[in-house]
Amino acid sequence: MNNRIEKCLDNLKSRNKKALITFITAGYGGYEMTEKAILEMEKSGADIIELGVPFSDPIAEGCVIQNSSMMSLQRGTTLTGIFQTVKQIRTKTDIPLILMMYINSIFRYGKEDFFIQCRKCGIDGIIVPDLPFEERDEISEQAEKNDIISISLVAPTSHERIKKIVSESRGFIYCVSSTGVTGTRNSFKTDFKDFFSEINKYSQIPDMLGFGISSPEQIKEIKKYFDGIIVGSAIVKLINEKNISGSLSDINSFTSRLRYALDN
Repeated sequence: MNNRIEKCLDNLKSRNKKALITFITAGYGGYEMTEKAILEMEKSGADIIELGVPFSDPIAEGCVIQNSSMMSLQRGTTLTGIFQTVKQIRTKTDIPLILMMYINSIFRYGKEDFFIQCRKCGIDGIIVPDLPFEERDEISEQAEKNDIISISLVAPTSHERIKKIVSESRGFIYCVSSTGVTGTRNSFKTDFKDFFSEINKYSQIPDMLGFGISSPEQIKEIKKYFDGIIVGSAIVKLINEKNISGSLSDINSFTSRLRYALDN
């Protein structure tokens, strides 16, 4: 077991702790802001970090992340620049890092070169929301060769596909809280008891809930159902390009509150 994601989750399980996975859009506010935000979130209790690779048509994202992606692209953010930033981050932390991205970005870069660069710079996993599980062979060989975990997504609408997806997955299961796109939500219509009961029939790896989690209060209410939480849009909202130091303070405070809600 060499992958940082698996090591991290195994360590959390041994201590009976739930995972906190946080997300930011790479290059939003600049590469330096990306690095500082990652280190701040780790310091405040995040266990794993997702880095969103900006894309011109992020179909799974709500307006907050769409806007951050557009602004990051306007700054000139590229995959090459993200890889260089991750190399720099790896001199300061060993926290597991995952790229959240769209399949066209991988194809454009070149599948083989992409996964080689992921391994060389220190990326541990990828999430590709527009790549159906049934088409995972498009990237699975290159991912496995470089020990990059391709994280599978399961939605409340997956139904009969749940067994196949979760039984053949590695790392953790990304459980989508609701149909639709990412973004903060005030409430959820999904019956989490039934949803996670079905997943846990077949899964041997941790399940993480994402899409719409926006407050410590929500976490306290639903944390009994899952092994960890993924928070994205609520954190991206805190980044203010005109006030970097203030943004970092806000990220620190918010991440600490999420950590406390998971642990207490």
